[in-house]
Amino acid sequence: MNKDLIAIFEYLEREKGIKREVIISAIEESLKAAARKSIKGLINVSIHINSKTGNIDVIAQKEVVDKVTIPEEEILLENAKVLNPFCEIGQWVDITVTPQEFGRIAAQTARQVISQKLRGAERDVIYEEYRHRLKELISGTVKRTIRGATLVVDLGKVEAILPDRFYPKTEKYNIGDRVQALLLEVRDTESGGAEVILSRSHPEFVAQLFQQEVPELNDGTIVIEKIVRDAGYRTKIAVRSMDPKVDPVGACVGIRGTRVKNIIRELNNEKIDIIPYSDDRMQLLQNALIPVQIKKFNESGSTISVVVEDEDYPTTLGKRGMNARLNGQLLGVDLEVQKMSEYRRLMEVQRKEIASSDDKTLDDELQIPGMSSLIIGSLISAGYDTPRKLLNATREQLEAIPEIKGLADKILDEIRKKRM
Repeated sequence: MNKDLIAIFEYLEREKGIKREVIISAIEESLKAAARKSIKGLINVSIHINSKTGNIDVIAQKEVVDKVTIPEEEILLENAKVLNPFCEIGQWVDITVTPQEFGRIAAQTARQVISQKLRGAERDVIYEEYRHRLKELISGTVKRTIRGATLVVDLGKVEAILPDRFYPKTEKYNIGDRVQALLLEVRDTESGGAEVILSRSHPEFVAQLFQQEVPELNDGTIVIEKIVRDAGYRTKIAVRSMDPKVDPVGACVGIRGTRVKNIIRELNNEKIDIIPYSDDRMQLLQNALIPVQIKKFNESGSTISVVVEDEDYPTTLGKRGMNARLNGQLLGVDLEVQKMSEYRRLMEVQRKEIASSDDKTLDDELQIPGMSSLIIGSLISAGYDTPRKLLNATREQLEAIPEIKGLADKILDEIRKKRM
């Protein structure tokens, strides 16, 4: 009795749910090639494995003849009748030709076949269990580390992969640590199996954490319109309420911040900005920048330029430009941020260039569309009675006029735009 094979059959049936007939059939097919290499010149080689004893027989066929000329393919009639008393010349008889040490070859082949079958069985388990759970949160235990910092996570029935590029560089794990992640993908491997890919850096991971903590997201009262993230450092999430009575930001934050604190704890103190969503890009950006006030806003193609006060510039830009970059992603544009002092210097240069031109209309009587007659009258009284004189004036000179105080930037911009 081949005890090794019987033990393998029983293990696979009990632990992996693979039927004995399936394994035996696969091993028999694989052993045919081994038999042909071990026994040269045989015809119609077949393998038979006894499912109860594990015994292996290699069967070949020989033609019954009255004179043997090719020993590997022919057998004398009298010898054939020992095997089959009813055979005749010209017929074929089955002969057992099992080589010595063939059990060892069979065991090696069995290991290879079993390995393939296990990969296939595990792949079926993975697809059945996990493919329909994409974008769900899933927990496991760090089992080992491979290929640098890639984690192998034990989920119970299968092992998942958490690549190092899919979790923040600020996070460190040891074997045995519990880890929660997003089930990002189930994909086939080159070896014929399948693997589950996890992620803790994907924006959807944060969205699913909010789904766990905020009931209003599950019942549709609140909707996450956009979420962007620099994993490990900052996340911006824009939310909209479908019920005017429900504050979307307050619902996500929770009483005394309990809801968002739980999420921040899971993200290892990553900063989270919760922003009221608006279909108007400028308003959405202003919501994202609070308490900073946008002084100038210009949209051109896929780029939005904003001007803020000099003291607000570092906050608007953020460390390594992170805040501006994430806000740009939130709007789906490239966001450019400029200091007010730089903007004013640039506008002054442009006004000087226009004022120095040969345009005769610059010497006409001053008119500014949309500006009240009181303001225009005050400018004329102060000696700025033509567009050219106004373009040559500085912001400080205009602010010195009592009626103009606070309006200098607007007046200078209007006169500049009209002449560009």
